[in-house]
Amino acid sequence: MDSQAALAAHFDRSRGQLRGVALRMLGSADEADDAVQEAWLRASRADAGGVANMTAWLTTIVGRVCLDMLRSRRRRGEQFVDAAAFEALTAEAGAASPEDEAVTADSVGLALLAVLDALGPAERVAYVLHDLFSVPFDEIARIVGRSPAAAKKLASRARHRVHARPDVPAADLARQRRVVDAFLAASRSGDLDALLAVLAPDAVRRSDLAAPPEARVRGARRIAEETAANTARARLARPVLVDGRPGLVVAPRGRVLLALKLTIDGDRVAAIDVIGDPARLREVRLSLLDPPPPARAV
Repeated sequence: MDSQAALAAHFDRSRGQLRGVALRMLGSADEADDAVQEAWLRASRADAGGVANMTAWLTTIVGRVCLDMLRSRRRRGEQFVDAAAFEALTAEAGAASPEDEAVTADSVGLALLAVLDALGPAERVAYVLHDLFSVPFDEIARIVGRSPAAAKKLASRARHRVHARPDVPAADLARQRRVVDAFLAASRSGDLDALLAVLAPDAVRRSDLAAPPEARVRGARRIAEETAANTARARLARPVLVDGRPGLVVAPRGRVLLALKLTIDGDRVAAIDVIGDPARLREVRLSLLDPPPPARAV
């Protein structure tokens, strides 16, 4: 690569790939665009004359930018979204273009982004680059400032968290997943009858965000009415494993706001524990119920 024009042309051809890496790293379309722009500024100031694989080189630059952004986010205490910001995030999600929503919700997967949000910055970078984009550990090691062996351990720890084994047998897992899916579908549509059908008559909802007596609500009718009034929140929810069992996570733009632990008795939801306190959210184990959408190799 011997000219700035050629570098710019290659960068433009790789932009979609680089944005995909950054989106999985950061969980935000806007932040991903910022990371790609910063990567271009760094690349344009570097000497790319001896680079054999330009896309791989550009990917490592994006990885370093994203790692810096993730570390800055953690220093500001933004691993989990403060509940006070929920309404603004909901409005932002509702105002997003259909294209942006499709990229975030389908191509990447809000469940994956929510689970990744619980990882440390270096773990997230190592997992995304290696497991989703097949970047070698030698390259990842240079990004995270560790040895290749240490980078491999980072990815392994992240993988075990992202793909943790459920705490229930396969048959129970499938049954509970069907109940979770039915509850989520009814919640998104605000279908009161469907909610009553999936809730146990004496179901209880507990929340660490509300003061008594709202912190604890008992009875299918009251829970169904409350849930039917929160369809915007339900549209941002995705099924995940919460502490090893099927549950839900609410994650605007892939940033964890709420985790819902569901107690399932037979084919109905018997209890809903809403966890929104940041300190408690940090203790919750989130992992995927489904495989992540495939990503392209670099």
